[in-house]
Amino acid sequence: MEPPFALDDPHGRDAAWTAFAMRDRSADGHVVIAVATTGVYCKPSCPARRPRRENVEFFADCPAARDAGYRACLRCHPDKVARDRIAVARAIMLIQEQAERMPLDALARAVGYAPHHFQRLFKAATGVSPAAYARALQATCAADALTKESSVTDAIYEAGYSGPGRFYENNKDRLGMTPGAWKRGGEGVTIRWVVADTSLGKLLVAATDKGLCRVSFDEDSIALARRFPNAEIVPGGSALADLAAKVVAEVETPGRHTDLPLDVQGTAFQEAVWQALRRIPAGETRSYAQLAAAIGKPGAVRAAGSACGANHVAVLIPCHRVQRGDGSMGGYAYGVTRKRALRKREGVEE
Repeated sequence: MEPPFALDDPHGRDAAWTAFAMRDRSADGHVVIAVATTGVYCKPSCPARRPRRENVEFFADCPAARDAGYRACLRCHPDKVARDRIAVARAIMLIQEQAERMPLDALARAVGYAPHHFQRLFKAATGVSPAAYARALQATCAADALTKESSVTDAIYEAGYSGPGRFYENNKDRLGMTPGAWKRGGEGVTIRWVVADTSLGKLLVAATDKGLCRVSFDEDSIALARRFPNAEIVPGGSALADLAAKVVAEVETPGRHTDLPLDVQGTAFQEAVWQALRRIPAGETRSYAQLAAAIGKPGAVRAAGSACGANHVAVLIPCHRVQRGDGSMGGYAYGVTRKRALRKREGVEE
C-alpha cells in the first residue's frame, strides 16, 4: 500500500507541509515535522507558530526524527500520538485473534490504557467502538462463510458465534436480511425501486423494508436484479415515493436529509470507510490518505479508494467529497462531471 505521505517524493513533502500549515489533526501520527532552528519535532496539529518552509525537515515517525538529533516538542507531545496509534493497532490485532470477544476492560489493560480513555481513543481512530468493531468483524466472517458453507448453521459456527441465537441477536439490524436470504442472493427479500429524474440524470433509488440498498446514476431495474438475483424486485409505487423524493432533494440541495435509513453491507474495513465518509461535512473535502488515516489504517490508501468505489448509495455516502492528495479530483463511479457538480452544490471551489 502506498503511504499517506511519500516523503521521498516532492509531492509527498508538499502534502506533509500542507497538513502542517493547516494544523490537520488527521495527519497526526502519520508524519513528523522537525524544525532546524529550534531542534524539536512536532505533530502536524501542533499549536506552535509555523516556521519557514526552508527550516523544516519531514520524517515518517518519531524515532527517525530522534535519530536525526531532534527532540520532542513539549507543547504537542508527538510521541504520545505514536503510542496511541500503536495501542489501537495492537487492540485490532487482539480482536482479530480472539475467538471470544474481549471485554473492554481486558482489551484496554492489554494495551496499557484505562478503559474509558481507550474507548474514546479507539473510536477516534477507527470511527467505531472496540465492541462495534468486533461485531462488524464477526458479521463479516459470517457473511463470507454463508457464501461457502452448505449449512447456514455451519456458517454461523464457522464465523465464531456460540450459536444461531447469538448470531441473530447481533446481526438482525446490521445484515438487513436473514442469513439464509444472504446465502441465496436475497431470496425472500422484497426490494422496491424507482428511477427518478434529477438535474444530473436518471437516478435509481431502491430500498428494502429496512432502508435504501442502492442509489445510483444510469442504472435501472435490470441492473438492480443482477445485484440481487434472488430478491423480489418490484416497482416502488407510493411506498417508496417519500423516500425517493428525499434522495432526489439530497442530490439537488445537499445537507437536507443526512439521516435517511440505509440497508448496505460491506466488510468491516469498507463499513469503517463509509462511516468516515458520512462524517465529512457538506462543503468539505478529504484526501484518500486522510480518509485512511481517519479509520486508523494510514497505509491503506488504495484500499480506502476501493471502498469508495464499492459504495452502494451514491451521494448519501458522500464519496464525491474525497480527492487525491495533490488536490486533483480523482475518479468517481458516475463520472467526474457529476462529482464536480455535486461538490459545487456544496460550495467546493475547484
